[in-house]
Amino acid sequence: MGIVVRRMREGDGEALRAVQRACPEAAQWEAKEELGRVVWVAEAEGEVAGFAVWQELPGGEAELLNLAVAPGARRRGAGRALVEAMERRRVWLEVRASNEEAIRFYEALGFERRGVRRAYYRDPVEDAVVMGRG
Repeated sequence: MGIVVRRMREGDGEALRAVQRACPEAAQWEAKEELGRVVWVAEAEGEVAGFAVWQELPGGEAELLNLAVAPGARRRGAGRALVEAMERRRVWLEVRASNEEAIRFYEALGFERRGVRRAYYRDPVEDAVVMGRG
């Protein structure tokens, strides 16, 4: 499956919400470009397969705020392509401590565990593993 990564377009909202609903482990807030946030969309065979929301930080760094790939499109390169779209800058992210699959995914992309934020997540309350690359 060929993956195409592009910036979010005006008509993508419903497709992004559908991916988000299919991914309860992802952050559940509206993906839109505002306040320095950038939204990349991964397409596979013309359909939205996933998205990443990130924001620029001072000093050329970035924070990955949300990454979601539809369950049927996983393990086919969409998540990797979305992270690679952030280029080779220093990138930070938080991930639920219980989400071992995501932690292994990020580690495979060169991220390292850098710390823990206690009780960072709500519904349910859970620690976050802070990860960084670069």
